[in-house]
Amino acid sequence: MDILASNLFSALSHETRLRCVMLLMQHDELCVCELTHAIGAAQPHVSRHLAQLRKLGLLVDRREGLWIHYRINPALPQWVADLLQNTLSGVQVLPPFKDDADVLGQMPNRPGAPRCA
Repeated sequence: MDILASNLFSALSHETRLRCVMLLMQHDELCVCELTHAIGAAQPHVSRHLAQLRKLGLLVDRREGLWIHYRINPALPQWVADLLQNTLSGVQVLPPFKDDADVLGQMPNRPGAPRCA
C-alpha cells in the first residue's frame, strides 16, 4: 500500500479528520454514530470526511445492518502507523482530543446495544 506523505498530511490537516483518526487509534473500531457523538458534528459532515480517509487508504470500513464501522487500516505502512501512534501519544491529553474520548466514554446506547442513537 502506497500512501504519499503529502496526501496523508493534507488529510490529517483537517480537524474533523484528525479527531476521528485519533479516536480510532484508541479503539479497535467505531461506528459513525460514535464518532459524530464524540466530536459533536453532524453525521453527513463526519461521513464525508471518513469517506475521504477511506479513499486515501488510512481507514477501512464494514457495514453491519444500517451502521458503518470504521477502523484504522491494519495494512498501513509502518511509517504511517508510527506517525499516527506518535501523534496520539502527543495529543491524547490535550483538548479537543481528550474531550472527544471523554464524551465517547459517556455515550449511551453505543453499538452492541439494540440501537445506535
